[in-house]
Amino acid sequence: MARLAVLASGNGSNFQALVEAVRERPEEEGPRHECVLLIHDRKAAFAAERASLLGIPRRHISYFGRAVFEAEAEIEAALDEAAADFVALAGFMRILSPPFVASRRGRIMNVHPSLLPEWPGAHSIQRAYEAGAREFGVTVHIVDEGMDTGPRVDRCSFEAHPGETIYEIEMRIHAIEHRIYPRAVLGMLDAFDEERVMP
Repeated sequence: MARLAVLASGNGSNFQALVEAVRERPEEEGPRHECVLLIHDRKAAFAAERASLLGIPRRHISYFGRAVFEAEAEIEAALDEAAADFVALAGFMRILSPPFVASRRGRIMNVHPSLLPEWPGAHSIQRAYEAGAREFGVTVHIVDEGMDTGPRVDRCSFEAHPGETIYEIEMRIHAIEHRIYPRAVLGMLDAFDEERVMP
């Protein structure tokens, strides 16, 4: 059984989708894993409320008024204390430093609401919509030292309907995220588990 930790900054709907996928996975579809920790950098993040309702331990680690390496050292300590094997970013609005990524290389995953390499970074849906893009989608990728540049694990696209609002597009994107991100994370947890037990 692999142990998952999630880093989030906001609403936490992807965090909840991950927890539910891990808990509700039928045994015949693969080994059982566990979500052991939510770390949120914003005190008022609704993800923290979701963690309480789901019975997941949560930890608020603020970046405010401190150097990035100090906040990341606290995150590292929390991950080590929880014995987390794998980290999933779920709307975590911080860029992880190269040393942090290097310490868990290949074991940090992110979901991004665009068809990378198009529209990396923040506000990608809004920027694509305002630029008149007709194709939207979601990319799941391994985190590396760049901004949304890591190896792609899964992606899904769709064409916007004529007259479709940005809110409607966002809802379609979230629905895709909630479907393909848990699938990708479970796949990585399975691979980690298999690698760990190999002689």
